[in-house]
Amino acid sequence: METPKQKNRTELFGAELIQHVWRDSWGYIKTIVDVLREPVLILDKNFCVIAANDPFYRTFQVEIKDTENKIVYDLGNGQWNIPALRKLLEDILPKNTFFKGFEVDHDFPIIGRKIMILNARQIYFNDDRTTELYPPIILLAIEDITEMMAVAEVLATHTQELETKFTTQTLKFELQVNKLKEEIADFKKNR
Repeated sequence: METPKQKNRTELFGAELIQHVWRDSWGYIKTIVDVLREPVLILDKNFCVIAANDPFYRTFQVEIKDTENKIVYDLGNGQWNIPALRKLLEDILPKNTFFKGFEVDHDFPIIGRKIMILNARQIYFNDDRTTELYPPIILLAIEDITEMMAVAEVLATHTQELETKFTTQTLKFELQVNKLKEEIADFKKNR
């Protein structure tokens, strides 16, 4: 049987081990997020930004001090307080869900209009004991498709213009063909 002093040492060692494993896990997660080209936020269970990668800071032209330790909905003076996004994020942890392909079209004061596709998922462990030891976190990936959508709009406009021109030219051609048929018929008749 352990003495109280031995028990305290065992508990302390266990707590230090847990912290060590969490630091290693956090380093692993942060390294992966930092390598990604798309902006990513790491949120805690209260939707507070634990970290963001460089593409997030560049894309949204914000600084670490204005992002980390802030509730995601409060970022940029409440610009991220989008009811549908809030609903999706708040379902992730209690319902253990995720979402992909959530489109957000938003006008940001500094960077202008952005069209983004958001994907979010909880980082979870398969082992319930491990899940109890480590705080749940959510990865929120943001794909900026603003330029792609602008190109798509230009292509759609050009396509519509070409279709209109083609239809107009086809009608003109049909009129000319009909006129020629009439002239040929008249020529044959008068011969």
